[in-house]
Formats: sequence, structure tokens, C-alpha cells
Amino acid sequence: MSLAYATALCRNPEATYRQIELAGQTAQADGPALVQLLYDEAIRALRGAAWAAENGKYAMKSDKVTRATAILFALEAGLDFAAGGTVAPALAKLYAGTRHTVVNAAIGHDPQPFREVADTLEEIGQAWRSVRAA
Repeated sequence: MSLAYATALCRNPEATYRQIELAGQTAQADGPALVQLLYDEAIRALRGAAWAAENGKYAMKSDKVTRATAILFALEAGLDFAAGGTVAPALAKLYAGTRHTVVNAAIGHDPQPFREVADTLEEIGQAWRSVRAA
């Protein structure tokens, strides 16, 4: 490990821990579990963006918006249109719409759009958990 890399990791111990924890979870996750992790991370990022917007933490809001947007792109890229029936196009439309909402909300200071998208993803995530548990 280079010194520059170690120094960057030590600047924010909480962020370092989360990166290591997430890397460990994703290394062991199958496809459905990975999708669930992505939903959980997107929801966490959106709720963080809402908090940051409310509290004037604009750099944090930007980081959280970037993370949520990247996750939404990853979810869309992972869709299997050949095997996904009508669900894949519906999810693609949802992900594109939520990305649009998040990017537009990033311009302003209203936390509500971030919360609404997080709530929508949470509902889908709960449905995903139910399907996986069945």
C-alpha cells in the first residue's frame, strides 16, 4: 500500500470502514444480494443528501448525489432485458426517472425530492427482500 493511499484512507476513518465493509459484503454477494446492497446504499446516499441539503452541507450533498446517481446507473446497467420480461423495461424507466429527479434536486436546496426517491427505492427494496426470502 502506498503512503498516499494510506494517508487518503486515514483522513476519514468512518468512510474507510464503510468502504472496507462494503467491499467485503460485495465480494460474498450473489446477484440478488448485490442488487439489495445497491438499493441499501442508494437509499443511504439519498437520505444523506436530504440531510445535507437541510443543513447547508453542500459538499456532502454533492458527494451523496454523485454516489446515488452512480448506483442508479449501475442498477440500470445490470438489468437483463432478455430474461427480465416486462420488469426490466419498467425498472429502466424508474431508474432513469429517479436519476433525473436526483440530478434536478441537486441544483436546489429542497431535501424532499431526495427523500421521495429514497422512499420509492425503499419500497422496491422491501419487495426485492420479500421475493428473495420466498
